[in-house]
Amino acid sequence: MTAQMTEAPSPSDSLDPLAAFEAERGRLFGIAYRMLGSVSEAEDVLQDAWIRWQAVDPATVESPPGFLVRMVTRLCIDTLGAARNRLTDYVGPWLPEPIVRQLGDPPAADPAALSEQADDLSIAFLLLLERLTAVERAVFLLRESFDFSYREIAGIVGKSEAACRQIESRARRRLDAEGRPAPADPVEHDRLLLSFLRATRDGDVAGMVSVLARDAILYADGGGKTHAARIPVEGADRIAKFLHGLATKTKGVIEVRPALVNGRTGALNYLDGHLVSVLSVLIEDGQIRRMFIVVNPDKLPRQALTLK
Repeated sequence: MTAQMTEAPSPSDSLDPLAAFEAERGRLFGIAYRMLGSVSEAEDVLQDAWIRWQAVDPATVESPPGFLVRMVTRLCIDTLGAARNRLTDYVGPWLPEPIVRQLGDPPAADPAALSEQADDLSIAFLLLLERLTAVERAVFLLRESFDFSYREIAGIVGKSEAACRQIESRARRRLDAEGRPAPADPVEHDRLLLSFLRATRDGDVAGMVSVLARDAILYADGGGKTHAARIPVEGADRIAKFLHGLATKTKGVIEVRPALVNGRTGALNYLDGHLVSVLSVLIEDGQIRRMFIVVNPDKLPRQALTLK
């Protein structure tokens, strides 16, 4: 995504606070979601920013877009610190809260423009960002995902331009060292995922194994609120047997529906008409290398909780 800081009209007492905020809402949500990995927390930050924005004297604001981006970024830095403290007591693996859009839904009004930005919105990438400090994350995302200049970033995070260059470079090196996901071919992604889903539906363990990398890892986020693997499941054979075992033990009617999960095809899994999990995958070298299953009910998308 590329989005330069838009020029604003001269400050004026006649500035419409609501219009100015709504004009930037999409970008503000995109920043907050990438920073926090949580739809609900991103929405809370925007609500807090809106309340604060209403109390600002328009005559003191030279650039409403710049002011709002700075406000939201700093709120995210504060929120991220508190969220990470909570994660020390989190039960089992933590995964970002997915953004889900049903296949066939109108693409308009999608605040994060998911289908065009899937690589830096993927669950795998957001999870990798957890390796960065809050300030590193802000600087890296503002530069890479939103194409702000180092001068603009310096004003946003309250550091010098030189320091921001160093922070961004350090963050990039760390992500590269951790194995940053390479952009996936959408056609190959969909082919492998649908092959895996068909094999799972048919109880074809060998077919499941055939599309998984030998060193594949499955992460399941239940947050201690529902049954989920408390540690990652490693290896193609173990993952296939684990998921096959879950399917055979489940009592009720299971339906799997493909959906866009953070901009790439994933799956919504329903039990007796109620959404119980969201699946997304990371494809590398023609195989599924990572699987992410969100079963924590607090993270399931509200708009998809029941079948329509």
